[in-house]
Amino acid sequence: MIIAAVTTPTTALERPSLPPALGIVIGVIAVSTASIFVRFAQQAGASSLAIAALRLTIAALVLLPFATARCSDEFRALSRRDLLTAAVSGVFLGGHFATWILSLEFTSVVSSVVLVSLSPLFIAAASALFLKEPLTARVMAGMVIAIAGGVLIGLSDSGGTAPGQNPMLGNALALIGALCMTPYLIIARALRSKFSLLAYITLVYGAAAIVLMAVVLLTGTPLTADNLSAYLWIALLALMPQLIGHTSFNWSVRRLPAVYGTIPVLGEPVGSTILAMLVLGETVQPLTLLGAVLALAGIALMSLKRNGA
Repeated sequence: MIIAAVTTPTTALERPSLPPALGIVIGVIAVSTASIFVRFAQQAGASSLAIAALRLTIAALVLLPFATARCSDEFRALSRRDLLTAAVSGVFLGGHFATWILSLEFTSVVSSVVLVSLSPLFIAAASALFLKEPLTARVMAGMVIAIAGGVLIGLSDSGGTAPGQNPMLGNALALIGALCMTPYLIIARALRSKFSLLAYITLVYGAAAIVLMAVVLLTGTPLTADNLSAYLWIALLALMPQLIGHTSFNWSVRRLPAVYGTIPVLGEPVGSTILAMLVLGETVQPLTLLGAVLALAGIALMSLKRNGA
């Protein structure tokens, strides 16, 4: 369920020691490595579902001893509603990672990361419906431009495919990942208003890990890989994009409106595309590049502060 969260303005006494913008920068740099680590783990023989499940499990296990030591009072005060909210949040977060990681089996890094970054489109609509945040002309124009970019990416990938690839399926999975991120981010605002960051991420990462591990067991998906290097890439995936990247975003989300809280993801397509070209040797088709530019420009337009504009 989507919960309408109330954002409390940060006062001078509550002003964070580090600006939210710094959390955004750190997060963007960290999450830009995710698609590269995923690709290496897939090439080493790990299944996509196993990668998603192990990523969140490792992250939750790393956090658990610190959270137990520092947040025991918060955990004891958890209500049944809090646990249910964390569980629902974990379901959407797990769905986001599972579908996005799977998308990288079928489509290019640039198409996958741009399309999964379109969650601000869904956030804007959900914010208008549930949080009563109006859709201004600027936000609606940004949505139209971003959608046009997504359509161009789909058209550019609808031509021939390399053996074993299915770009249209990969693109659809990436969009599902973006859709899953929307309720997760909105729910995050509610939980973050009640819990410390450490308690919050331990709860939702743990819930997502449990959900994905359950899916792994139910589907009979192996957690083993052909090459031991897969576990190195998965561990790096858990430590850098997950613990550093997404934690930085979660730290910032309480201090930003719902739409703006998703904008940090804008930097991932740029960083991931550059890394994919340098490390994986991927090339970007002109129409895909145009679509990516339009999609990111639309999201950027949506993120501009509307001070008197």
